[in-house]
Formats: sequence, structure tokens, C-alpha cells
Amino acid sequence: MNRNYKLERLLNGETFSTKERGNSMVPLIKSNQEHIIAPVKIEDVKPGDIVYCKVKSKYFTHLVKAIDPIKGCLIGNNKGNINGWSKQIYGKVIQVL
Repeated sequence: MNRNYKLERLLNGETFSTKERGNSMVPLIKSNQEHIIAPVKIEDVKPGDIVYCKVKSKYFTHLVKAIDPIKGCLIGNNKGNINGWSKQIYGKVIQVL
């Protein structure tokens, strides 16, 4: 069984350092660049924030592009691609190391 350790840690209220592979967030976060993520409530998120969220059964650390009071947050990467709307926002990147 594949467990989502980031999700578990955020749901437990932990702030921690992590890194991910991929270039979709360059230059904000480079592939395998460490960043600190902290638990967050959706009402404390604003466009431009980098969040850890679930969109259409996949988890991403991506940008909040827009906010809608009914749909939640519009999530996309830093290359212009859009993943979709989500109300499942679990963490926010508070520092890139």
C-alpha cells in the first residue's frame, strides 16, 4: 500500500522540509530543491501561493491561480498549465531553501 507521507504529516499539523522531482514549478522551485511546507486552511490561501493539494485524485505542489468561493482554488503549475479546481488544500510552501 502506497502511503502519502506528506498528507499524513500535514494532517497531523507538522511543518517539514521536503523536495520533489520535476520542472513544472521552475524557477520558483527547481527539481529536487528543498522547501518547507506547513499545514494551511483553504481560507488562508491566496492566488500566487504554492500549495500541496489534491486535484482529480492526484497530489501536487503547485500554484494557486485563482480562488472561487464555491469551486475552491484553481491549481496550476508555473508553466501555464492548469490542473483544475480543488477544495482539498493541505499545505503551503512557506520557504524555498
